[in-house]
This record gives sequence, C-alpha cells and structure tokens, in this order.
Amino acid sequence: MNGTITKSLTALRKTKSYRDIVFALWEANPISKQILGICSALAVTVQLQTALVMSVALTLVVAFSSMIISILRRLIPRNIRIIAEVAIIATLVIIADEILKAFLYDISKQLSVFVGLIITNCIVLGRAEGFALSNPPFRSFMDGIANGIGYSSILMGVAFLRELLGSGKLFGYAVIPDVLYQIGYTNNGLMVLAPGAFIVIGLFVWLEHTLLKKNR
Repeated sequence: MNGTITKSLTALRKTKSYRDIVFALWEANPISKQILGICSALAVTVQLQTALVMSVALTLVVAFSSMIISILRRLIPRNIRIIAEVAIIATLVIIADEILKAFLYDISKQLSVFVGLIITNCIVLGRAEGFALSNPPFRSFMDGIANGIGYSSILMGVAFLRELLGSGKLFGYAVIPDVLYQIGYTNNGLMVLAPGAFIVIGLFVWLEHTLLKKNR
C-alpha cells in the first residue's frame, strides 16, 4: 500500500499543466489507475443517491483542502506539514458532515461513518502532498475538482450498475417493468454485496485499460 501511494505521489508531482490536471479524469483516475478510495467505492455504491452525495462531499473536500493548503504552503513548517494538512482536511470534513446532518439527515445516516472517513482517504491527502504543496491555489483547486470528478465518475458508474441489477431501481425508483418479473426475471443479489462491487470495479478498470491501450 505504501509503495502504491509513493508511486502515486511521484506521478502527481509531475503534474504541472492544466492539461495534465484534466488527465486525472481518465489517465490518472484515483480509483481505476491509482487504486485509491476503494473502501468508499465498496461501501456507498449500493444506491445512486448515497454515491452521489459521497461524490459531491469528497470532491468539495479535496478541492477546498488543496486550495487552502496551497495558500498556506509557505507558512506551514515542513516538519509538521502532515499534521497541518490533516487538521485542515478534518475541519472541512466535519463541516460537510454537519451540513449533511442538517439538510440530508436520512442520507447522512445511510452513509454512516464513511463521510467522516474522508479524512483518511488517500486521494485527499495525496493531492495535498503531491500537488497543493508545490502549485498555486487556483491550480490546486482545479486539480482537486478534476480528481474529485474522476473519483465520482467511477463511483456513480458502479452505483448505477449495482442499484439497477441488484434491486431494479435507480435513485430509489423502480425501472424494471413488472412484466419482466412475471416472466422469470430476478434481481442479482450479488450486486448488493461487497463482492458485486469488486466485480464491477474490476470491469471498469479492465475497460479503461483496454481503451487507453487502443488510443496509444
């Protein structure tokens, strides 16, 4: 795991242009390429609704934490930079969690501890260490947005397939016609379990690597 994070940080430090930032959506996707944030991808993708809320929360946290850390990068002593970064990230996560409890309490209960665990998400700390400490605030903010969208694209794709195949619904609304159930169609129970998420993520990784090879 440490080796994976080290390689990811090395690659992230080379990201200097806005074009490279956009690559975070595809060639440097946090989940499918860097294999980060897998726990949340397994836990919150049973339903599209929870996946969407988690995606928005992480995207905003990584974007604003990167921007704030970039602003303060010349003021933070190098020997306590990790502590400072975690403190900034934790503050933003607590704010996000409190907003969810205030306005989307039911979804907040479904997400349980996983919003709070954004603090330990390697994507957020990785962007702070690998990009925000060596780039200006706006570029760091856009880098956070790009990585958040890259993370969200996989999360939403996995949630779409799991909810559709596992329960025949999308955003809680039934989309499979009753006539299909009458002629023998049944929902795939595997999709609502963690192994189903592993399978879907694996298919996304395979598809992305296949398409990238064809484009080279």
